[in-house]
Amino acid sequence: MTEVRDLRRRRAQWRPAVSPLVEDGVRVRDERTEMFTRGSTVRSTLDFLRELLPATDIDDILNRLSPADRRTIRNVSDTDEIPYRVAVTLWRSVDQSLRATDPDWIDRSGSWAIARAGMRLYAGLIKKPSPMDFLTQQISLFHLYYRPGDMILVEQGAGRAVMRLVGFQPQETLFCRRLNGGWLAALQITGGRDVTSIHNRCSLEGDPFCEWELRWR
Repeated sequence: MTEVRDLRRRRAQWRPAVSPLVEDGVRVRDERTEMFTRGSTVRSTLDFLRELLPATDIDDILNRLSPADRRTIRNVSDTDEIPYRVAVTLWRSVDQSLRATDPDWIDRSGSWAIARAGMRLYAGLIKKPSPMDFLTQQISLFHLYYRPGDMILVEQGAGRAVMRLVGFQPQETLFCRRLNGGWLAALQITGGRDVTSIHNRCSLEGDPFCEWELRWR
């Protein structure tokens, strides 16, 4: 019970990485139009890159960002709230460097983020007895990474589930692919074998929402 209470406290602990003097103004102006993510989203991206690239290549990626976004990424903690667009900007810069030589980097970074950073922060939510226990738990893992919106279970069967993203606009297919990699890692951690994740509906390709069909044995 102590772990559950701690996770709920973390969920309620969203805080913007801005001065308290301007926090109220930022929330009033932006909450209706902006989406947000945890600092752990960009921190796990950089940690993944540090295992993949030399420091000079990572500097090149960061130097494409605005000075303000670079400061945010370098100073943010795992549980700070930052605008989601900062993560998108970082992913696009990484993709500019890697898509020709390593086009699947974003999928692998999603798996890495769950298997390494996610297990460090939220092991109690990820390491469930079975894939279905993970997918049907009451506390939403999505809420611990992004807001607004949620990931909901809309279909389920033996070794199969369909998850739908609601109330959140991806803005970039790199998000969808990163999440695809995250599903693979999470279901493998929970004991799934021969796991597959198919992003069968995408709001960025004209569908009304994003959906992932997950299968395992």
